[in-house]
Amino acid sequence: MNPNPAPGLPAATGSEALPSLTQSELLRYSRHLLLPEVGLDGQRRLKAASVLVIGAGGLGSPLALYLAAAGVGRIGIVDFDRVDASNLQRQVLHGTASVGRSKLESARERLHDLNPDVTVEPHETRLSRVNALEILERYDVVVDGTDNFPTRYLVNDACVLLGKPNVYGSIFRFEGQASVFDATRGPCYRCLYPDPPPPGLVPSCAEGGVLGVLPGVIGVIQGIETLKLLLGIGEPLIGRLVLFDALGLRFRELSLRKDPDCPMCGEQPTIHELIDYEEFCGLPTEAEAKAAAGKEIDVRELAAKLGRKDDFVLIDVREPHEHEIASIPGAVLIPLRALPARVSELDSSKEIVLHCHHGVRSMRALEFLEQAGFRKLKSLKGGIDAWSIEIDSQVPRY
Repeated sequence: MNPNPAPGLPAATGSEALPSLTQSELLRYSRHLLLPEVGLDGQRRLKAASVLVIGAGGLGSPLALYLAAAGVGRIGIVDFDRVDASNLQRQVLHGTASVGRSKLESARERLHDLNPDVTVEPHETRLSRVNALEILERYDVVVDGTDNFPTRYLVNDACVLLGKPNVYGSIFRFEGQASVFDATRGPCYRCLYPDPPPPGLVPSCAEGGVLGVLPGVIGVIQGIETLKLLLGIGEPLIGRLVLFDALGLRFRELSLRKDPDCPMCGEQPTIHELIDYEEFCGLPTEAEAKAAAGKEIDVRELAAKLGRKDDFVLIDVREPHEHEIASIPGAVLIPLRALPARVSELDSSKEIVLHCHHGVRSMRALEFLEQAGFRKLKSLKGGIDAWSIEIDSQVPRY
């Protein structure tokens, strides 16, 4: 075993400084103990270690399960969401009985059942620049299982400031990627992605979908990398980005270099404290959000307009395969990607209501049509999902 694990990991000068294993733990971890690279001291090191899992969703589920099974002594989990039925296709930490419950309650119960010797520390809060440093500093390794860019940059910057390794994973549709960002030994997330994409350019899994088993692959890779860091064995993914294509079942690897001009970890860093990550990622300000809200119509207003048979056009900007699953009667299907080519089909003198799944794509369609000169536009708040919940339960949710 490498006696010099990454900075920030539990530093034991000798085996006497590590916690001992009980008889039941010796039996539980026997297959680890047979590995010379782990052995007794390695398992005791895992028992002494702490890992923070950010997100108890698709990536956090397999990750937390395997960290608990491996005997990592203290596992912190940050999440503030509740279990939804749509989560169960990929978030294997939760079950049907947990729908509606706090994800942290569900996770703690499942992990305790898997391994009662592990301490699970819940952080039921939204990670922010106000609390990130205080939460992250208590753990040896931070694992990023989030699905949005502001939090990814926040986690990266907090890890750089604290000198913590950041085990990164990302998934979308049929593809995933993973790396280890450790600014003390290699590049950080900003070296790979200096700037976030424009808001709305990269759809979320809720809009674009994800193959249910994909987070299992990437989450397990994150688990492997975390255990390697804690044990000080193998070659971690520092300076390397692994790309996985599930449809082709292919792995590719890209070499990453530390950017000397990186504002966070470069030779002359310009960022010395956590910033406003929503603003950095171009998310709407409070004033902009209020302005956007003025361009929305809620489902009850739409139902009333349909009931009165008002003179307007309802446009569905989802994809055809989504329209087959569920639709609002009377809606005309014009997918967002096809809108520029079909804009001539629309009458700018008529009121147009746009809808999608949750309201993201319809707002993008509204912005495009505004630029094309349309003025009588509304986006359905909450999309067809809100329609199913509040107006017509016969319309399937997906």
